[in-house]
Amino acid sequence: MITFQELGLREEIQTAVTALGYDQPMPIQAEVIPFMLSETTDLVALAQTGTGKTAAFGLPLLHLINPQKRQIQALVLAPTRELCIQIANDLKGYASRLPSVKIVPVYGGESIVLQFRQLDVPPQIIVATPGRLIDLIHRGKVNLDAVDYLVLDEADEMLNMGFQDDLETILQEVPDNRRTMLFSATMPAEITRIAGKYMHNAKEIAVGTRNAGAENVRHIFYMVQAKQRYLALKRIVDMNPDIYGIVFCRTRQETKDVADKLMQDGYNADALHGDLSQAQRDAVMNKFRIRNLQLLVATDVAARGLDVSDLTHVINYNLPDDSEVYTHRSGRTGRVNKSGISVSIIHSKEQRRIRELERMIKKTFFQERIPNGLEICKRQLFHFIDKMENVQVNVSEIEQFLPHVVAKLDYLSKEELISRFVSLEFNRFLDYYKDAEDLNLPERPERNRREKPERVRSEGRREVSSSNARRGQRVRLKINIGARQNVNIRSVLGIINDTTNDRTISIGDIEITPKFTFFDVYADQADIVRAAFSANNRGFSVTEVEGVRNSRPFRADREQGSYRKPRSSADKYSRSEVRETSYKTEKPWRQRRYK
Repeated sequence: MITFQELGLREEIQTAVTALGYDQPMPIQAEVIPFMLSETTDLVALAQTGTGKTAAFGLPLLHLINPQKRQIQALVLAPTRELCIQIANDLKGYASRLPSVKIVPVYGGESIVLQFRQLDVPPQIIVATPGRLIDLIHRGKVNLDAVDYLVLDEADEMLNMGFQDDLETILQEVPDNRRTMLFSATMPAEITRIAGKYMHNAKEIAVGTRNAGAENVRHIFYMVQAKQRYLALKRIVDMNPDIYGIVFCRTRQETKDVADKLMQDGYNADALHGDLSQAQRDAVMNKFRIRNLQLLVATDVAARGLDVSDLTHVINYNLPDDSEVYTHRSGRTGRVNKSGISVSIIHSKEQRRIRELERMIKKTFFQERIPNGLEICKRQLFHFIDKMENVQVNVSEIEQFLPHVVAKLDYLSKEELISRFVSLEFNRFLDYYKDAEDLNLPERPERNRREKPERVRSEGRREVSSSNARRGQRVRLKINIGARQNVNIRSVLGIINDTTNDRTISIGDIEITPKFTFFDVYADQADIVRAAFSANNRGFSVTEVEGVRNSRPFRADREQGSYRKPRSSADKYSRSEVRETSYKTEKPWRQRRYK
């Protein structure tokens, strides 16, 4: 195996790297560092987050710049404030034996006056987020005319966050003869276009398979009814007492709801989303980094740039719409040669998405059953016993109390003492979970391929199959468009199709009023529709209307194109009452007290 000493870096850099405990370079480092030192062409490097990309470009940058030249010679662009700070701190660590080298991070959310002062003496390396850098360029505080090296880190995330225009503006500001190094976990079409337009004869170095998932991550999924996602989440957490992970949600509101529920139920969790101030965001992230939090509930945007190397789990409370987003999520665990688990909580209609992800990241997803109460009790109990076995006993602190404790328990035999000790923990969990329902969906028998699930009535309407009939109650939803926007049934269905991207959702009883359009969906699909509309930015919103309705089957759905209006006023919902999503909850065992 090659060592850092064999890569040809400056002696000062080698000394700093050794002091940091680095010995052998990681695969991406072993390929990128020699290339950057010996070649003069551009580079596209593909590797998962957490595989050592910062050192891969940072060490050769420090070797190549001129420490005596007081001009910005290297520019590193990052998508988020947190990643910008992290890269700058890592580079400063690598440059600890190069006192003449100055590295300055510039990013939004920080006083621009302070950053002005840091730039009074131009640094050799600047690490920046796109928006703040353009601001400083327009103010005349940053000049990129002398940039020899440009690094785009997490380039795919920059494009996902909408920085394409800013990125192209910056690329036009740097000299044409600079070297460009683009680092990315995936290679979407936009990256290919930018590479083709702004890079010259770029060499591609890929560690692992392009767009593939991290090697050390195991991918599993649990299948439940959509309304039971939260209960399933709690069971997953309880089954993994040492869990340290991120729970990813689609929307800010869902992030708040799930985090609030977890905290109310006694879990060590908090939320990270776009509505937090920068101070609040920093406080949450710092608590999570030092493990004062076990669970961080976050949106994809909020979690970008969060660098934590020892996560045990990533939990997809909802699958992302984009397969590449799943790659980023799952890549946050299983880093630095550690193993991790990516968990997805899905409903039955999302199985095809699992198969799509398998094809995309070239990994197998394993379905597991949601643990029952007894399984969780046993896991928690033996976890407690393991902790007891490994606890550090401070005899000097407790020896004054031991005689009294021994005398009080002297009448108990060894077996009785152990039994009572075990019961103390076991009974607490058992009491909480003794009436807990089975959250696993019943397994469906194999259907004869020739058997048609539905038959068409002579009048052109489709009867509901037995599987649909078992799905139960319908939910009435309303969307904030109506006749005044010149919509009709076809256009409403088009909007729902485009927003949910899921044609398995059955829509029935569409009613268009001047301001709103009302429609029915099955109860286990309502959350999917609401979440999809919450995540889109087209100005549409969907809410649930409250009322009494019987459970007769749909008389029409979107594939047939035939709809009927409610037959009577009693058959309609009251449109005056709108209620928010609520979760079915179990009383948290963490809040139970001994009697």
